[in-house]
Amino acid sequence: MLLAIDVGNSHTVIGLFDGTRLRSQWRLGTSQAVTVDELAARLHTLFTMEKITFGHISDMVIASVVPPVTSTWNRFAQRFLGQDLKVAPMVVSHELDCLIRVELPNPAEVGADRLVNAAAAYQQHQGALIIIDFGTAITLDCVSADGAYLGGTITPGIAIALEAMGQRTAKLPRVDIATPPAAAIGNSTVEAIRSGVLFGYAGLVDGLIRRIRAQMAPADPKVIATGGMAALIAPYSEGIEEVDPLLTLEGLRLIHARNH
Repeated sequence: MLLAIDVGNSHTVIGLFDGTRLRSQWRLGTSQAVTVDELAARLHTLFTMEKITFGHISDMVIASVVPPVTSTWNRFAQRFLGQDLKVAPMVVSHELDCLIRVELPNPAEVGADRLVNAAAAYQQHQGALIIIDFGTAITLDCVSADGAYLGGTITPGIAIALEAMGQRTAKLPRVDIATPPAAAIGNSTVEAIRSGVLFGYAGLVDGLIRRIRAQMAPADPKVIATGGMAALIAPYSEGIEEVDPLLTLEGLRLIHARNH
């Protein structure tokens, strides 16, 4: 089986593929202080619930934006999977065949997660794309109709904004934004925050989509969203056409298959 690891700044998503089928997936908090033994304990518990052992893992692929955690995952693989892995874990970078061309002055600057998302989306749709990842940061990545990664935009994510607002204001409460706002005009502080975050971020994304579409013309890019908060924002957005929560894991599988 293929163990696919997507290490983000806030969360780590783990997928277990049996061939092309995603058998299991888990979402954990990312900590730069995590140890090899802690990773092993967490995975052992998760695997046991699915009646899987470390011995079932034959391959491993990692996309990470947190270098210290990448190192920890590599050491975990050497210590706990070493005798079962066919080859060392594959770490995604622009130096691999990522199924798309990176047409930037410095390809090394592109985060592995952005490459993986672009690769998966292009393989699925084979056309011009805007891929929005709602993570710690919100990224919009652009792919041309002929499979060239063009770049994109980065803006602070929703969790960062809510955390900053809670720390920098004396009276504004922490709010569960999973509850939809009743209207754009909130009649309480909680409703005002919900409205501001959900309608506000949807408006931010839609504004960026319009500007990017104008720059990519005459191409008509399809807009796909992924990431932990994509499903929250998509209902309030006029530009998002599809939500694919498994896009990153599928991209990891595809890149591993191409480079294996």
